[in-house]
Amino acid sequence: MNHTLRIIPLGGLGEIGKNMMALECGDDIVVVDCGVQFPSEDMLGVDLIIPDVSYLVERSDRVRGILITHGHEDHIGALPYILPQLDVPVYAPKLAHGLISVKLHENRATRGMSAHPIEPDVEYSFGDNFNARWFRVCHSIPDAMGIAMRTPLGTVIHTGDFKIDHTPVDGHTIDLTTLAGYGEEGVLLLCSDSTYAEVPGYTPSEAILGDTLDRAIGEASGRVMVATFASLISRVQQVADAAVRHNRKLAIVGRSMADNVAMAAEMGYLNIPDGTLVSLGEVRSYPPERVVLITTGSQGEPTSALVRIANQDHRDVSVMEGDTVVISATPIPGNELLVSRTIDNLLRQGANVLYDRISTVHVHGHASQEELKMMLSLTRPRYFVPVHGEYRHLMAHARLAWDMGLAESGIFVLEDGDVLELSQDGGKVVESVSVGPILIDGPSARDQNSEVLRERKALARDGVVVVVVSVDGLTRLPTSPTKVLGSGFMEREETDDLFPRLADTVDDLLQEKRDLMGEPDRIKNLIREAAGRFIRTEARRRPTIVPVLLEI
Repeated sequence: MNHTLRIIPLGGLGEIGKNMMALECGDDIVVVDCGVQFPSEDMLGVDLIIPDVSYLVERSDRVRGILITHGHEDHIGALPYILPQLDVPVYAPKLAHGLISVKLHENRATRGMSAHPIEPDVEYSFGDNFNARWFRVCHSIPDAMGIAMRTPLGTVIHTGDFKIDHTPVDGHTIDLTTLAGYGEEGVLLLCSDSTYAEVPGYTPSEAILGDTLDRAIGEASGRVMVATFASLISRVQQVADAAVRHNRKLAIVGRSMADNVAMAAEMGYLNIPDGTLVSLGEVRSYPPERVVLITTGSQGEPTSALVRIANQDHRDVSVMEGDTVVISATPIPGNELLVSRTIDNLLRQGANVLYDRISTVHVHGHASQEELKMMLSLTRPRYFVPVHGEYRHLMAHARLAWDMGLAESGIFVLEDGDVLELSQDGGKVVESVSVGPILIDGPSARDQNSEVLRERKALARDGVVVVVVSVDGLTRLPTSPTKVLGSGFMEREETDDLFPRLADTVDDLLQEKRDLMGEPDRIKNLIREAAGRFIRTEARRRPTIVPVLLEI
C-alpha cells in the first residue's frame, strides 16, 4: 500500500511561539503541542494569540490526540481555548500534565477536562498509523521530551525544545542513546528546534546559572526579587536552593506562579525545605535582607506582578531602596521595549536590576549550532524540517543540515500552513491551508482582520470625534445647533476654532438634506463622510467619526 504522510505546521514556523504541528496518515491525525504567542504592542487589548485549528476541527473525528512535549506556555498555553473547539485527548509528560491540569481548571469551559500523563520510553498507539514514544531531552523546564512516532512510511522524530546539557538541574540528561538507536534503524523525518540555530558553539549549562543566582542572592544587602516564567520550575528550584543557603525566606508573587509552584511541589518536582516558603503576609515580618520574592513579569507583560510593582500599582509589594531585582529571562522578540521600560521604572525607584545584558542571570534552553549538528548526526534523517523559530532561524538550521550533507531526500523550510507530503515517491509541498492567527481578546476570539481591532488602532492613532445632532422626536428636524466633542484627537485649544466650523458644516449639510432626516442611518453616513472630509482637509487627521442623533 502506498501510504502518504502529511506534515502541517499550524504555528511556530516562521515565528516565535504558538507551536503546533499536525501529522496526518491514512485516517489518523496526531498533533504535537498547542501553544500561545504573546501579542506585540500594536495589538491593542489582545491578551494572547493562539493557532487557527479550523483544519483540525473540520476533521475532528480523525484527530487521535494532542501530544505535548513540555510545559511551557508556547507549547501548552492554547489548550484552554482549543479544547472546547476540538474535544480530543491530550497526552503529556507528568510535569506538563500538572501544569495543564491547573490551566484547564482555571478556565470555566475546560473545568471538567483533563489530560493523560505519559511515561518516557513507553509506546502509545494513536489509531492504526501512529505509535509514539516520548524520550527525554534537556530544556529549561523539567520533564521536557521529544517524541518519536512510528508510521507506515518510517519514523518521525520531533525534538520539541531541547539542548544538550550534561549537568541539568533536574538530573535528567538528554537520551542520546535512544536517539542514536533510532538513527541506526533509520529515521524518515527529523523536525528539530531552530530557535538558536544562528548561535555558534554550545549552549551553557543550567548549572552556571545556579552559581550566578546564588551569588546575586548572597551578595544582596536587601530584599531580592527574581522574575521568571511561571512555568520555569527549574529556575524556581535554583532560587529556592540559594534562598536556603543564605538563610532567606521565599515568597511567591503572582497567582499563576503560586499555582504552578504548589502543583510542582506536590508532584515532587520542587524540593523546598519546610519553613522556607512563606506567604506574602508572613514575609513582611522578616527584615529585607532575609527575603527573596519570586514573581512573574520577565517579559514585561502589562498585567504581570513585576510590571505592576515597577509601575507602583501592586497591592502587596512596592520597591524599597536597596532591593535587588533579577530578571531571569531573555526578552522574546517583540517584547524588548516592554522589558526595557520595566527595568527603567525599577531603577528609578532605587532598585539594583540584574538582567541578561549585564549579568549571566539567564541561560536559554535551546540548542546552539554544535548541538543541532549532533542531533542531525545521531538521527541521520532522510528528510529534515527545521521547526520553532523565525524564518531566518529555520534557514540557518537548514544550512547546517545542507553543509553536513544530511537529509539527502529533502530539506524543507516550511512556514505555518504549508502542507508537506511524504510518500514512497519522495516529498513535496502540495498546498497551503488557512492558519491565520486567532487573537484572544478577553472572552472573545477574533481573527487578524477583525473590524474591532482595526477600529482600536484608528482610535489609538487619531482619536475619536463625536458629532451630536439634537432632533425633534416627531418632526425629525434639528432642534438646536450641532455639538462636536473629541477624545484623544487634538489639544482643546487646537479645537476651539476647528469644532465650531465643523458644527457649521454639519448644520449646512442637514439643512440641505432636510428631506432625508427621516432616514437616520443614511443621515449618519452623510454626517460621517462630511465630517471626515472636513477634518482631513483642515487638520490632516483621520479620527474615528461617531455621529449621534439625539431625540428630544
